[in-house]
Amino acid sequence: MQITQLDEKVSVCGQIAPEIMRALAEHGFRSIICNRPDGEEPGQPTWAEVEAAARNAGLEARNIPISSMEDIAARKGDFAQAIDEMPGPVLAYCRTGNRSGRLYEAAKA
Repeated sequence: MQITQLDEKVSVCGQIAPEIMRALAEHGFRSIICNRPDGEEPGQPTWAEVEAAARNAGLEARNIPISSMEDIAARKGDFAQAIDEMPGPVLAYCRTGNRSGRLYEAAKA
């Protein structure tokens, strides 16, 4: 898995599996944000599965699904608020990390 650090508090990556939550916590992450809608692709873990595993690993978790550029514009305030409220470092993910990165840029603009 490729993790890209965007600033001192936020990193992004592609899809994460529930079974790696403990490793993410051991790596130093304290929160995760899911930017991927459930059911986008066959076989992807559901938000409920990811959230349960994250909480079991001691991570805070939020779901801010993004499926289009319009969603990015509409949800950038939610993302900014989550980053402000959640303990860092925060790992945001989607299918490839691109939407999460775009959402971060929109929230910072």
